[in-house]
Amino acid sequence: MMRKTWMLALPLMFLLAACGTTARAASGQHHAKQASSFQTSGATASSTASVATGTVTVGGKSEQVLTTPSGLTLYYFTPDTATKATCSGACAKIWPPLVLGSGQPSGPSGLTGTLGTVQGANGLQVTYNGHPLYAFSGDKKPGQANGEGLQGKWYVATVGLASGAGGGVATSSSSGSSSSGSSGSSGW
Repeated sequence: MMRKTWMLALPLMFLLAACGTTARAASGQHHAKQASSFQTSGATASSTASVATGTVTVGGKSEQVLTTPSGLTLYYFTPDTATKATCSGACAKIWPPLVLGSGQPSGPSGLTGTLGTVQGANGLQVTYNGHPLYAFSGDKKPGQANGEGLQGKWYVATVGLASGAGGGVATSSSSGSSSSGSSGSSGW
């Protein structure tokens, strides 16, 4: 039984490892993916992607986190900056980015951080306090946080997430005010 489990886990481990590498440099090409609604199989877009909140257990402690409109936990990737999302291509199939077709993201009233966007290889990706947001394909239902701490680079986006490094990101606070700067790099 243990051998079967390892055989099933091995392909997932290889895919996760791909998210930490820079195979993107080999092609030098920019690919944007867009679809009509949020799902966990790849980059998606909508004209009004919302961010919601929910509660998950992280490190044995109950945390209020950002979620997709359907309740799936959202994550941030530590190599990203406020002006560049670095997970795309094969990585984005495992960690689907939350993207918009256009406009600004919205969130629940009382959300203390700043929602915004960054333009990049995934399209117009939603950010929170300067961190591009992703779901995890290993989370199948609300309340799961199976991606927490993977590769030491993926973490649950908590409501209290500190501002990310960098700047120049178009932002919109949860109250609807906005400001803008130059967008980040759109290719590799």
